[in-house]
This record gives sequence, structure tokens and C-alpha cells, in this order.
Amino acid sequence: MKIITFRKQLAYINFKLILCVVLMAIFSCKPPTKNSDNQGSLISMFNGENLDNWRGDSRIWSIEDGCIVGKTTPENTIEQNTFLIYQDSFSDFELSFRYKIIGGNSGVQYRSKVLDEELFIVGGYQADMEAGINYSGILYEEKGRGILALRGEQVKIDSDGKKTVDQFSKADIIEAVINKEQWNDYRIIADGNHLQHFINGIKTIDVMDDEKEKKSTSGIIALQVHKGPDMTVYYKDIKINVLNNKALSNEY
Repeated sequence: MKIITFRKQLAYINFKLILCVVLMAIFSCKPPTKNSDNQGSLISMFNGENLDNWRGDSRIWSIEDGCIVGKTTPENTIEQNTFLIYQDSFSDFELSFRYKIIGGNSGVQYRSKVLDEELFIVGGYQADMEAGINYSGILYEEKGRGILALRGEQVKIDSDGKKTVDQFSKADIIEAVINKEQWNDYRIIADGNHLQHFINGIKTIDVMDDEKEKKSTSGIIALQVHKGPDMTVYYKDIKINVLNNKALSNEY
């Protein structure tokens, strides 16, 4: 009897230990991630109702049907490119948004600088988009080095500014996935010196920028309306995921 009782007690203790281990595992589990060192904070940059946290020319920018709208007309023109500027600066991130453009040219500035506060002029990296067929998806540097990568190009820029270019896709293949005067998904990844753009899930450029004193590692995000022909651009679902646990900085 004593041996049987002892065995029962031992079995009961083992059961409790196993149960504790299982419960600890259940309550300590976290969803799996692709790269736990590269996770960050997802921020919605537009509330769908107003331009809180943004500033720009009120003649050009407005809210319509839950979208940020930039518009020029014959009665409402601009003499130079103008921008709607977000209040915070970012370093490493993944930025996603939806856009629709009718006429003209636009783009999203990132890791950029405000050059004229009163006229809302910005310089820096730009993820381009247009109503035409040549430039949506390219990497352009506003007020700087100009076109850094055309569509389908993988570019390496060394410390002295020398560019090495390889072609990973054809421009017309990328153009074929872009919806004319309809909504498109745009994604920008800026991770260290590595910059990538995607439209509707298709990579459009891939750049490693190491040029001294010209590459940018942080800065503001801004939306562009380009001078020239009348145009209307719509933005919505603007979200940013801060990578590498890099803290946000507020410049204003």
C-alpha cells in the first residue's frame, strides 16, 4: 500500500509540473515574426477626417471622401512644386499608402528636409508617380541629384558618387501593373542605406546609397503637387512602420 500511494503521489506531482510548463508556454507565446530585430511601431499618419499633423498650402490641399487631395486648376495655380508636410521625422521605416492621380505629376518625399517653411518647399528622396507612362516608381532626389534610379534598376552609389546600374526588370513590365486614374498601392522601404519602392506589389527600384554628404539617413515625409498642367492627386491609408526600433524625432 505504501509503495502504491507513493507512486500515485509521484505521478500527481509530475502531472502538476507538466501542467505548469504547458500553461507557461501558452501564456508566454508571442506571434511569430520574420525578423524580430527589425520590428517596429505601426503608425497611421492620416485620420481620414482632417489634416491634423500635416501642414501645407490650404489652397492646394483638402480632404474629400476620406482622402487627402492635392489639386491645381486654371484658377488655382502654383509657380513651383509645393508639399504637404508631416510633422515628424523618420529614419528607418516601411511606408505604405494608396494613391490615385489624374493629370500631372506627384510624389512622396522621405528622409527629406524643409527648405522653405513659408512656401512649403522640400528637398530629398522622392518616390515618384505621374499620370504619364515613364516615371511612376522611380527614385528622384528633389532639389538634389535628380534621378537616382529609373524603373527596373538596381543601383549602387559609392562614397564618391559613382553609380553602378544593373537591370532587374523592364520598365514596360512595371508600367503594365499601374492602374491609370485608379487606386494603386505604393510601398517604400528605407533601411539604412538601402532604398526600395514597390507599386501594386511589384518592385520598381532598388538602391544602395553610400554617397558622402549627399545620402540621407533621416528626415520628414511630404506629399507633392507639381507645378505645370492641372492635376489632382488622392492619398489615403497612409501608414508607417518604424524599423529597427529607431525612435521617432519631432522637428516641430
